[in-house]
Parts: sequence; C-alpha cells; structure tokens
Amino acid sequence: MTREDLEAARSVVYRRLAPTPQLAWPLLAEAAGTAVWAKHENHLMTGAFKARGGLVYVDRLRRERPHVRGIVSATRGNHGQSLAFATRGTGLSCTIVVPHGNSVEKNAAMRALGADLVEHGRDFDEARVRAAEIAAERGFEMVPSFHADLVRGVASYGLELFEAVPDLGVVYAPIGLGSGICGLAAARAALGVRAELVGVVSENAPAYKLSVEAGRVVPTNSAATFADGMAVRVPSEEALAIIRTEVARIVTVSDEEVAEAMRLLFRATHNVAEGAGAAALAALLKERTSLAGRPAAFVLSGGNVDTPWYRTVLEGGTPVPA
Repeated sequence: MTREDLEAARSVVYRRLAPTPQLAWPLLAEAAGTAVWAKHENHLMTGAFKARGGLVYVDRLRRERPHVRGIVSATRGNHGQSLAFATRGTGLSCTIVVPHGNSVEKNAAMRALGADLVEHGRDFDEARVRAAEIAAERGFEMVPSFHADLVRGVASYGLELFEAVPDLGVVYAPIGLGSGICGLAAARAALGVRAELVGVVSENAPAYKLSVEAGRVVPTNSAATFADGMAVRVPSEEALAIIRTEVARIVTVSDEEVAEAMRLLFRATHNVAEGAGAAALAALLKERTSLAGRPAAFVLSGGNVDTPWYRTVLEGGTPVPA
C-alpha cells in the first residue's frame, strides 16, 4: 500500500470522522518507566477503531458495485458497528451475525445504527459461517473481518500516530483478526518510520501467536476471554502473512493483566477501555523492564465494554465470559 493509497483512504475516513488524539499520560509513564502515548481510538463516535475501515470498504463497494443491495458480516461488536455506521443513510441493508451471549451493549449499539442483528453459534467463528450462508441466501456482499480496504481505512490511525510522534521506539497493538496491526504496519512503511511493532493476544485466545511460531494458520478449539475483540480461534492467512513479516513479536496477556490495565487506565486517564482496548497497555507493562527508556505507544483500540463487566473490573475482579 503506497502513501497515496493511504492518503486516499484517509480522505474517505475524514468525511465522517475526526482524527483521534495520541496523549502522553504522566501516570502511565510512571507505571512504565518511560514516556508512553495512548492512541485514543476509544474517542471515535463508534467507540473503536474499526469505523475507519468500514467507511473505506463501503465507499469502494458503492462506487464499484452499485447493484449490491446489502452486506452481511460476523462480529463480536466493533466490526459490526463499523459496517452499520458506514452503511447508515446509503440505502444499503446491513446484517450482522453475532454469537449467542455476545455483549448486550454492543448488540444494542449495532441495532441503534440500523443493523439487522442475527444471533448464531457459540463464538465468532461459528457466527462467521452463518454470515456466509446469509450472504448466499440473500444475495448480499459478505464482508470479511480482514480485507485490504479495512486495512487501508484503519491505517489512518497509524498515520496520525506516527506523524504526531515520529520517534517512537515501540508500539503495542491488540490482534483480533488483524486489520489494526496490519494498518499500523502499512502506515509505518508509508511514512518510513522505524518503530518496532508488537502484537498482543490473550493467553486464552493464542491462535495468532501459535500460527506465527508454526509459520502457518493454527486454529484453536476455544477463545474464552472477556477481551472479546481478541477472541479469535482461526487466524486470517492474509493477516498472518503480514504479521509474520512486519511484527517483531507477539506477547500474550492474561485476563487478569487486562483487567488491571483497564483499572490503571481509569485511574491514570479516566478513560474507559474494553478488554481488547486495554490489552496493549497490559503487554507494554509486562515488558516495561526491557523498554530501556524507549518512547512507547499503545493502541487503546476501543472502549465498548458492558456495564456489569466494567463494574466487576473497577471493583478489582476479572469478568468471566459465558
């Protein structure tokens, strides 16, 4: 992806969304022992970075395939909100499939944005199978959770971060299906910066770490983490190829470490983070002794956490997924 590709995508994003800040919080620096910037994707209207990619995907779809009547996709929430937001007011129908037991508040947000919500399966990967079936039944476009358009769109947050703080030593980002960290890689290459990229996964959903180590897609049997944005059992082959080339390493974090990072973010910045949104900070803190004073950043990828779970976290506990 060239600089021109990413700038064109950024112009699409900025028709509907404003850039988000990257802020250096003193209390986070104190905890990490080095300067730390948070990239606040939780400040977007949908509460998560995914909205950027949805806008670029839908823009291309409407220009190149105007005959398409609707789209369908699977999600744990933020990708679905992205597509519902992007299709709002366009005349495109948007159907989103979520697993049973999905976030009640993310489901409500998707419906409020106009999505036709379907509940199916035990987890994201089973919901994805049903989404493909619905696409065939209704003649809709099946939108994957990893696609070049999504990467181009979310790369706009990488451009913002690296333009604002070009001398970063390391950036930590959570890995769901991979568009976020691959967008960072694309932005880093386009701008020619040298920051090290570190991916973060849940120790309860380690498919990407296992796949990187094996050099091929390695599915897992479960992904039982309350950091639902990282609850993926089957990695994307396309994302894995990029991650193997562009990401220095992948760090695993426990649900307890994620919950503590959520509490720290609230104490230090009064920002709300969902599990996946705090995972990158959890990994940064886990590696703080090896940062050696290098300026670091992490992607606070989203703040869409259900109230009961967040109450549990603030009271010192760790939510247990159903």
